[in-house]
Amino acid sequence: MRPGRRGSRPRTRRRPAHEDAVAGFVTAVDRGRYRCLVDDGEGEGRRTVTAMRARELGRKGVVVGDRVALVGDVSGAPDTLARIVRVEPRTSSLRRTADDSDPFERIIVANADQLVIVTALADPEPRPRMIDRCLVAAYDAGMDPLLCLTKADLAAADELVTAYAPLGVPYVVTRRGGDTAELRGHLTGRASVLVGHSGVGKSTLVNALVPEAERAVSHVNAVTGRGRHTSSSAIALELPGADGWIIDTPGVRSFGLAHVRPERVIEAFEDLAEGAAERCPPHCDHLQEACGLDGWVADGHANRARLDSLRRLLASREGEREGDREPEPEGAPEGGFDGESEQGGAEPSAAG
Repeated sequence: MRPGRRGSRPRTRRRPAHEDAVAGFVTAVDRGRYRCLVDDGEGEGRRTVTAMRARELGRKGVVVGDRVALVGDVSGAPDTLARIVRVEPRTSSLRRTADDSDPFERIIVANADQLVIVTALADPEPRPRMIDRCLVAAYDAGMDPLLCLTKADLAAADELVTAYAPLGVPYVVTRRGGDTAELRGHLTGRASVLVGHSGVGKSTLVNALVPEAERAVSHVNAVTGRGRHTSSSAIALELPGADGWIIDTPGVRSFGLAHVRPERVIEAFEDLAEGAAERCPPHCDHLQEACGLDGWVADGHANRARLDSLRRLLASREGEREGDREPEPEGAPEGGFDGESEQGGAEPSAAG
């Protein structure tokens, strides 16, 4: 800063290195305030620190799951406020757009390594197109997908399990009040984000896995079949005794994939990716008649069901069809759920 209006010292562009900054993990975002978990050091436990984004970050946003550097008052005492001065490189970024024509992508969660696609078998009815879109987003982000089918006490899971068997997506089936041991096994030692429509039972699962979370739950409207938003922002919760994290997110109405390139999707299909490189014409979207994958499959290099599944996923990212978008739920917050816009800055949100 200049010492005065007539001072001789020019304003410097050199920023402090903040070598004394402490490491934190963002667990929640609330209207420009970030709740961060900081180690006390030497195995003495952890404390929660409330922080704001420093001006020097510019338009770079901060989302749940980010690992950050904090300066200022990091004591975690009431009414104190630290500053986030640095966001560490992300290992993954789960992204979405508002729809398939929106050029601005939003980062939902950072540094998660598993996407749990929560789908009810009934009440509300499952929407395979939404599952497909979430799978595309998982493959694009380099995350492992897990299909979690809830409310098995209301309908059988056989049809959905059969439909996704060619993709090799692991799955777990749960029922109301049932044992969550199998699901917990998939979550142990991992950072997992739960995504799905409103009313499919995400918050109910979170409460079963982390009882102290006390996430609000709601019912599905018997007339419209729509769920009601009970979570308004993403929040990261530690899985007790399992060395893992689960990130609960609000229900989504749509999952835009305008940012995903076809080649990012096919990378998840190793048996087909080789054929695409050898036989497909340049810039092939694998949906046209000239696609070389048909011949690749006919020659026995891959299974036809795998190619059909790939094309279904690619068709999902080409544009919303009837049934892709959920009717707007009761009490839905404007704009779906929170995340960091590609234009920069964290979107304001309600408390998690």
